Amino acid sequence: MKKFFKIFIWIIIGIIFAGTFIYLYYNSKDKVDVYTIEYPSEETIERVSVLTGKIEPRDEIDIKPQISGIISEILVEPGDHVNNGDIIAKIKVIPEEAQLSSAENRVAIAEISLSEARSNFERTRQLFDKKYESREKYESDHAAYERAKRELEQAKDQLTIVRDGVSAANAQGSNTLVRATVTGVVLEVPVKVGSSVIQANTFNDGTTIAKVADMTDLIFNGKVDETEVDLLREGMEVRITVGAIPDSDYPAVIEKIAPMATDDNGTNTFEVKAALNLNAETKLRAGYSANANVILESAQNTLAVPESVVEYDGDKAYVYVLKDSVPTQKFERKEFKTGLSDGISVQVKSGDINIKTPLRGSVIKK
Repeated sequence: MKKFFKIFIWIIIGIIFAGTFIYLYYNSKDKVDVYTIEYPSEETIERVSVLTGKIEPRDEIDIKPQISGIISEILVEPGDHVNNGDIIAKIKVIPEEAQLSSAENRVAIAEISLSEARSNFERTRQLFDKKYESREKYESDHAAYERAKRELEQAKDQLTIVRDGVSAANAQGSNTLVRATVTGVVLEVPVKVGSSVIQANTFNDGTTIAKVADMTDLIFNGKVDETEVDLLREGMEVRITVGAIPDSDYPAVIEKIAPMATDDNGTNTFEVKAALNLNAETKLRAGYSANANVILESAQNTLAVPESVVEYDGDKAYVYVLKDSVPTQKFERKEFKTGLSDGISVQVKSGDINIKTPLRGSVIKK
């Protein structure tokens, strides 16, 4: 029984020893890699630049009051369509004490002048009727009387403007009525009823009552890096995609490229504006984030190889061409001149490569 156990143990030891030897033998042998084979193809390769920006109206107009005061009524909301001349808000005038006092004094003085001119004219008229006064004196006093009446009307009208902001002679065109200066859509109403507003002057831009824009005339306003700005030109066609609208693709044409760069977080960029060509059914909103895809260069139906098979060494490019596959794959390194690349395929401008050339692809471990 003991002899049996000894034999069994020696057999186990022998198996372990043989397994270790076989394992070490196979691991000491060189591994052979097997590669997939890729072939060149004819493709259209485009170098595309993507500009980031947003959708904006071509002209966005700030509607401001012609007089200072307090908003008493707002007649529009964002999204409303207005025509040029439509009333969008009304203003209640809060007069300055000095101006109000001056206007009231002017009315009082004008009333005194009118009373005096009326008395003089009545006396002269009575004398003229009795042939005791000349026609020249009669006409002079009559003209003075008429001037005094006009001055009183003007003084009262000025008082009304100072106190109420409304001219009695032109109530329809009152400065208290804020009107749209263009036809378009109301984008924003940044004030509320009761808000104080001031008119634009030399020292102040004035309060914006509403922003109005023509939403049928939109542009893409974006930026391009300084490394690519010289590849763009006015009149170049671009395609606009809007992030908020799935599968959006709108045609546009570059209208303007800024002549001077701006610092964008340490990077020099140039402003680019492109006009969108939209049909009547297309509805876009101002402020949408968007991208503009610009084809900078294009090579039509050109010989190309996959980017993954290209090996770069400095400014030179190489591919490995299959020369033999038995018993193992053998490849020859060949240089070629590259052209355009879209990140997936590389254009072959020159080199000993054709559409039937087998190229080394990705490795398969064996």
